[in-house]
Amino acid sequence: MNTLEKLRVHKMLSALTIAIGLVLLIYMITVESEPGAIPLLLIVLGTGWHFITRARTQSHHK
Repeated sequence: MNTLEKLRVHKMLSALTIAIGLVLLIYMITVESEPGAIPLLLIVLGTGWHFITRARTQSHHK
């Protein structure tokens, strides 16, 4: 598995983390009327992971 394939997997996993966080956030808001810390943490970590992977992908292309 080369570096570009690994970065592609990282991008997909970070997007999945963000999506799970958003679904959990919507569920928590509808059920408990407050967002909760875990969904917010998943969204923040997934977004950070996505931007780091994106920067690594751009630097790898140069």
